[in-house]
Amino acid sequence: MRFLKSFFSRSGEAGELMVFLWKAKLWFLIPFVVILIVFGLVLIFAQASGVSPFIYTLF
Repeated sequence: MRFLKSFFSRSGEAGELMVFLWKAKLWFLIPFVVILIVFGLVLIFAQASGVSPFIYTLF
């Protein structure tokens, strides 16, 4: 549990959002936020690398 607290404390706005959702007992929103963050990272990765033709086939 201490590892998760230290991870979220160093992760910026996304970590603050997760901590807020946890403290406000909005646990059902955490998977949605995680999926949105992962989706955003995939899109950023697709634009910045030569792997983009392969990632575009996923969408």
